[in-house]
This record gives sequence, C-alpha cells and structure tokens, in this order.
Amino acid sequence: MTTPWPLPPHLPTDAALFLDFDGSLVPIAATPDGIVLPPQLVPLLRELQGLLGGALAIISGREIAVLDAYLQPLRLACAGAHGAQRRDASGREWDVSAGDISALIAACQQLAQAHPALYVEPKQSGVALHYRRDPALEPLCLHSLEAMLAHMPQWTLLRGKCVLEILPLGASKGGAIQAFMQAAPFIGRTPFFLGDDLSDESGFAAVLAERGVAIKVGPGASRASHRLAGVDAVYHWLQAACTQQQMFKNLSRPAEVQP
Repeated sequence: MTTPWPLPPHLPTDAALFLDFDGSLVPIAATPDGIVLPPQLVPLLRELQGLLGGALAIISGREIAVLDAYLQPLRLACAGAHGAQRRDASGREWDVSAGDISALIAACQQLAQAHPALYVEPKQSGVALHYRRDPALEPLCLHSLEAMLAHMPQWTLLRGKCVLEILPLGASKGGAIQAFMQAAPFIGRTPFFLGDDLSDESGFAAVLAERGVAIKVGPGASRASHRLAGVDAVYHWLQAACTQQQMFKNLSRPAEVQP
C-alpha cells in the first residue's frame, strides 16, 4: 500500500509564498491562450499579498507581461519564462538572455505547419512547443528540438506536461526562488512553493534546501514533501491560509482599553 502524502501545513506568519500559475492556480487548457481564470484568483492573491507583507511571487513558465495582463490590476513579484525573467517586489527587473531566438522559433513554426496539432508559443527569451492536442507527437517533437540544440550549448531543453520548452542555459524556477529569498520582503522567511509540473521540481528543491515546504499539485512522482489534489484543493488551502493569517493578525493587535 502506498503511503498517502501529507496535506501541506498552514502558512505561518513568516511565510514566503511562491505559486506556479498554469495547473496550480489556473486549470490547464488545450492551448496557452485558452485558460479561464477562476473569478476569486485576483482578490485572493491581493489579500494574501497584504497578509504576507508582500512576500508572494508568481513563478511561471509564462512571460511576466502575460501574467500581468491576466492578473491586472495586480503587479506582483514574478519570475517568468521559467526564471529567465524576474521582477522583484520593488519592481526591478532582470532578464537572462542566450541570444537571438528567432531561428529556433522559425524552426518550431515550420514543424507546426507540418503537424497542425502542434502549438508554438514564442517568447522573448525562448520558445515553447505544445503537443497537448496530439500527445502522440511527443517523440517527434523531442527528437526535433534535441537536434536543433545539438550545437547550441547556450540553450537548454525543458520538458513539461505535453510541452517542450527551449530556455537560456541556467534559467530555472529554483534559481528564481533562490534570488527572491535573498532580498526583502522574502529574506528570512519560510518558503512555500506550489507547482504541478516537471519544471517545478527545481523550485521544490530550492525551498526544501531552505527547510521550506514543497507542495505538489495533482498526481505524479515528485521530490515535494506535500500534495494537493488539484486546482480546487489549492484554492481551499489558500482560502484557509487567508483566514488563519487574518486570525493571527487580530490576535496580535493590542487590546482596546476600556474607559
């Protein structure tokens, strides 16, 4: 019998919360632009950001500009493109560049023209090739992209759920979380990271190295220490975290002096 994974603990008042986007906060769609945001997402993130003193960041494969468009009017600390982009809580931005990506994007688009079920997602710092509409195309996509990168050591290939992504060498969600943890308002806090995909494993490793809490969303093997069943379970956990954080704040307020 398999031992069930424990549910994540409640967020302590000194938590730093890192959240994957697709598959964790938003159900995965057939194509990246097909997602539908749960109506409670933006209000919930706004509340959590305030309760945690700003120590909340989105750690996503999407670019920061795309995340901002979905989450407006919020402008959160973010790591985009799997850590190739980063914006800290004060608004300062960093980018990891490996050079001109246009030839690789063109090669992926040519492959998609031959196989219309494929979806190419160009990015400033990389390109993602989605095969969710026909998972049988995985071997072809993997072989093609590996051949493209055979003599391009400045790029690396990242595998995800029905997606392959070309990224600058050294970009990772784990590296982004480590960078966040070195500056305010994250420094000195206990990191929590929720993610659902293979690309989130480096993030899990980063928070576990800081004696934090790694939370796998959905099924599948993982180095994470805890698990939530899916997006709905994530929302229940986050709502409970808001309730508990608010309770802690109320208890810590000085009692009113009666006349």
